[in-house]
Amino acid sequence: MHIDILTLFPQMIEGVFNSSILKKAQDKNKFSYDLVNFRDFSTNKHYKVDDYPYGGGAGMVLTPQPIFDAVDSITKNKSVKPRVILMCPQGEPYNQKKAEELAEEENLVFICGHYEGYDERIREHLVTDEISIGDYVLTGGELGAMAVIDSVVRLLPDVLGNQESAPEDSFSTGMLEHPHYTRPADFRGMKVPDVLLSGDHAKIDAWRKGESLKRTFERRKELIDERTLSDIDCKLLDKFKSRADKK
Repeated sequence: MHIDILTLFPQMIEGVFNSSILKKAQDKNKFSYDLVNFRDFSTNKHYKVDDYPYGGGAGMVLTPQPIFDAVDSITKNKSVKPRVILMCPQGEPYNQKKAEELAEEENLVFICGHYEGYDERIREHLVTDEISIGDYVLTGGELGAMAVIDSVVRLLPDVLGNQESAPEDSFSTGMLEHPHYTRPADFRGMKVPDVLLSGDHAKIDAWRKGESLKRTFERRKELIDERTLSDIDCKLLDKFKSRADKK
């Protein structure tokens, strides 16, 4: 996979991309990236990339010319048009399903804005996807893009050390992940559940699935509504609801 990031502040991104899993993924040649400062494409003599909005109003709006020209320069020699992703508060709420979809692509282009917003022609005629990482507003799109890219790259084959890690993550199964424990088995009187020490993998698997369902019920009930539950899951869910009603 190759990723292009259009940004006015490339220095914000370099540290993240050269650390931890993203750095290891590059070392394994699982993905590469280019940081494109779209100010370099401005035809304005002062290299301006924003202007006042028509009709008045607060803030400045990113002009179309530098961004269109930057994307054109990236895509002109490519046989397949890449996904061009606009980070913006009005975009599609981001989730694990979207991450899995994007992880199948060979080339992604992220546009990170600043100021009040984008000229609408960028949104209508240039991008293929609009993504929001939450119902709040950031200073710019770089932080959101880094979050999306991290979630996508870790899904690429052989990026994570344990290939079972990504499929078992929260949201990958449609529910929150079960609790984890490690050594020591007894820490200050707080003990690891006996089932995890039993060596009985069938019982451990059943416990983890039950705890995953319980945690999802307690914290994100709406995720359960989106799933088709087994008979065993339904019985467990009835128990959780009964306990909750008694509290």
